[in-house]
Amino acid sequence: MSIHSSLKASGTGSGQRNVWTRVERLAALKKDGRWTPEEGVTGLPKVRTKFKVVTKKKKKKKDEDEKKDK
Repeated sequence: MSIHSSLKASGTGSGQRNVWTRVERLAALKKDGRWTPEEGVTGLPKVRTKFKVVTKKKKKKKDEDEKKDK
Protein backbone atom coordinates (compact mmCIF):
# COMPACT_ATOMS: atom_id res chain seq x y z
CA MET A 1 0.00 0.00 0.00
CA SER A 2 1.43 3.38 -0.94
CA ILE A 3 1.17 6.81 0.66
CA HIS A 4 -1.17 9.34 -0.90
CA SER A 5 0.70 12.10 -2.72
CA SER A 6 -0.78 14.81 -0.46
CA LEU A 7 0.70 13.12 2.63
CA LYS A 8 4.26 12.86 1.36
CA ALA A 9 6.78 15.26 2.87
CA SER A 10 8.26 17.60 0.28
CA GLY A 11 11.99 18.16 0.22
CA THR A 12 12.86 15.36 2.62
CA GLY A 13 16.22 14.75 0.95
CA SER A 14 17.35 18.36 0.97
CA GLY A 15 17.89 18.77 4.72
CA GLN A 16 21.11 18.51 6.68
CA ARG A 17 22.24 14.93 7.25
CA ASN A 18 23.40 13.97 10.72
CA VAL A 19 25.08 10.70 9.70
CA TRP A 20 28.25 10.50 7.63
CA THR A 21 29.47 7.70 5.42
CA ARG A 22 32.80 6.07 6.23
CA VAL A 23 34.50 8.00 3.42
CA GLU A 24 33.24 11.31 4.80
CA ARG A 25 34.37 10.40 8.33
CA LEU A 26 37.83 9.42 7.08
CA ALA A 27 38.17 12.70 5.18
CA ALA A 28 37.22 14.69 8.30
CA LEU A 29 39.63 12.70 10.49
CA LYS A 30 42.46 13.12 7.97
CA LYS A 31 41.86 16.86 7.89
CA ASP A 32 42.12 17.04 11.70
CA GLY A 33 45.17 14.74 11.72
CA ARG A 34 43.38 12.13 13.85
CA TRP A 35 43.68 9.23 11.36
CA THR A 36 46.30 7.76 9.05
CA PRO A 37 45.85 4.89 6.55
CA GLU A 38 48.10 2.64 8.66
CA GLU A 39 45.55 2.69 11.50
CA GLY A 40 42.86 0.89 9.47
CA VAL A 41 39.17 1.66 9.18
CA THR A 42 37.74 -0.26 12.12
CA GLY A 43 37.15 1.44 15.46
CA LEU A 44 37.07 4.97 14.08
CA PRO A 45 36.52 7.79 16.58
CA LYS A 46 33.30 9.78 16.48
CA VAL A 47 33.14 12.85 14.27
CA ARG A 48 30.75 15.74 14.84
CA THR A 49 28.73 16.95 11.90
CA LYS A 50 28.68 20.59 10.92
CA PHE A 51 25.79 22.57 12.31
CA LYS A 52 24.22 25.64 10.83
CA VAL A 53 25.57 28.87 12.29
CA VAL A 54 22.97 31.38 13.40
CA THR A 55 23.83 34.88 12.25
CA LYS A 56 22.35 38.22 13.11
CA LYS A 57 19.81 39.60 10.69
CA LYS A 58 20.82 42.58 8.61
CA LYS A 59 19.24 45.88 9.53
CA LYS A 60 16.62 47.24 7.22
CA LYS A 61 17.40 50.19 4.97
CA LYS A 62 14.85 52.34 6.80
CA ASP A 63 16.86 52.08 10.01
CA GLU A 64 20.04 53.09 8.19
CA ASP A 65 18.34 56.00 6.41
CA GLU A 66 16.97 57.33 9.73
CA LYS A 67 20.44 57.22 11.27
CA LYS A 68 21.93 59.13 8.32
CA ASP A 69 19.30 61.85 8.57
CA LYS A 70 20.11 62.57 12.22
